[in-house]
Amino acid sequence: MKYIPIECQSACNKLKRKIPYGWDLNVYRGCEHGCKYCYAIYTADYMKSNDFYEEVYVKTNIVEHLEKQLRSQNWKREVVNLGGVTDNYQPAEAQFKIMPEILKLLIRYETPAIISTKSNLALRDFDLIDELSRITYINLAATITTMDESVRRIIEPGGTESIKRFEMLKEFKKTNASLGLHVMPIIPYLTDTEENMESICRHANEVGVDYMLPGTLYLRGKAKAVFMEAMRVAYPEVYEELLLLYRTGGAGKEYKDELYKMVNRLRDKYSISKSYINPMKEKLKQQEYMQLSLFD
Repeated sequence: MKYIPIECQSACNKLKRKIPYGWDLNVYRGCEHGCKYCYAIYTADYMKSNDFYEEVYVKTNIVEHLEKQLRSQNWKREVVNLGGVTDNYQPAEAQFKIMPEILKLLIRYETPAIISTKSNLALRDFDLIDELSRITYINLAATITTMDESVRRIIEPGGTESIKRFEMLKEFKKTNASLGLHVMPIIPYLTDTEENMESICRHANEVGVDYMLPGTLYLRGKAKAVFMEAMRVAYPEVYEELLLLYRTGGAGKEYKDELYKMVNRLRDKYSISKSYINPMKEKLKQQEYMQLSLFD
């Protein structure tokens, strides 16, 4: 693994549309998790990198730029998504320890945030995330695609074991954070079985997540070539079917309708909410009320 220091021009990048957040912050470029379906592989081209998985660029001045943005009079304390392109809790973070400094600034400037990760390294920052959760909205979501470790090791070789991600969520239940489960992507003919989906939903119910969001595999550009080659090698029995299903970027409507019918039935069976907006609205409303109360 090669770590390359770089300097960024800004910390938070404004998104073209809110979904439901308007800002994105990525500490790293490139990702060690090595997910075979990663949509962000194309970003390596911007860095003229030879390997998205083996060359990780570390934004050494991102904390300095974040403080400038958060202390600005123009900053409206909007929700910041921590890691929309790469995982801020990928293995590099264990060495560089940038996220604690990011969280300290979010606490100081009472800025709400969303964290999504395939790691359990966020447990290292439990106290900071707990503190932020008692000041403003913080959503911690684990991305989990399969409970079958033999599959997980092939499609997410650098990620943490799925059961450990659930154990992480269970620990954060002790905080005031909103807890999410992102079942993304669901891979046709591989992770889309009822057995796998039910196992994920059962664990989510036991943890008590606030919501679960599913998403079907979508492939574009380089991501399609990387994914298909991995499937050809590891799962030749479904390779041809995947090629047929993914003649374009996404699976067809008929497949997705049947898949989501099954996922929604299981989500209902285990009483798991599908709304990630409601916890956000409730928490931000509480924050606004508390701030107003200070002036009464």
